[in-house]
Amino acid sequence: MSLYLVSTPIGNLEDITLRALRVLKEVDLIACEDTRHTRKLLDHFGIRKPVISYHEHNEQARAAELAGRLAQGESIAIVTDAGTPGISDPAYRIVRAAIEHGVEVVPIPGPAALIAGLVASGLPTDSFYFGGFLPPRKGARRTRLDELRSERSTLVFYESPHRIREALSDAEEVLGDREASLARELTKLHEQFLRGCLSEIRARLDVQSPRGEMTLVIAGCGDDNLYATEQISLTAQVDKLMDDEGLTRSDALKAVARSRGLSKREAYQKLLEEKADENIDEKKTD
Repeated sequence: MSLYLVSTPIGNLEDITLRALRVLKEVDLIACEDTRHTRKLLDHFGIRKPVISYHEHNEQARAAELAGRLAQGESIAIVTDAGTPGISDPAYRIVRAAIEHGVEVVPIPGPAALIAGLVASGLPTDSFYFGGFLPPRKGARRTRLDELRSERSTLVFYESPHRIREALSDAEEVLGDREASLARELTKLHEQFLRGCLSEIRARLDVQSPRGEMTLVIAGCGDDNLYATEQISLTAQVDKLMDDEGLTRSDALKAVARSRGLSKREAYQKLLEEKADENIDEKKTD
């Protein structure tokens, strides 16, 4: 008896592994998000096995049922509509239940959109943070991004086409106009990568209608985003933008806040603190 976590193609059917096909042919039961969707995959490869639904709405009850069948000696494969089970898809509860019943859990590696989008992004891959889907509501989404402002690892998120513009706008506002990559329709006929700063990617989406599930990769908060005080003060950075680009003090402060991963209020408070320190130093010299 074993529980197999079988990765399936995220678009191109040629990406399924020989091992995945063998396991799907050998198990007693296949649990899947959408039985109709999985049937198409199985039919394509001539696999005839019973299937049962296992999705976010019935996961808790179904996990207990499947764990019982595993304990009785059956072997079961978990598959999602696309990609690796457990990555922004159901699997966690059945894995926990299987472990508690002493059942062997066997991962069958394969496609994952987050990995495909990351490695082709052109951004550092040695350390990354995967945040799944950002919250759909603006307030919660900005709060989540704010929590990640100082994260130095490359950030990876999934996003839907009808929320991507808002997500890009919020990311630019909260994190600063960082380098990023947006991958859509990965491994499919119309696979596309949009690379550049967040503002540039958002501008490109204004002239084309985004379709398909997307993987958004954003540069982490490196030293160029931190602007350490010992390198250049916030006051000096604001003054430089005003002189070089002709910005108003308010706009310059907003731009500096973005570059440092601060809210405008936090940047303004820091500006006041720097001025207070300067006044103290002047009094000492007097």
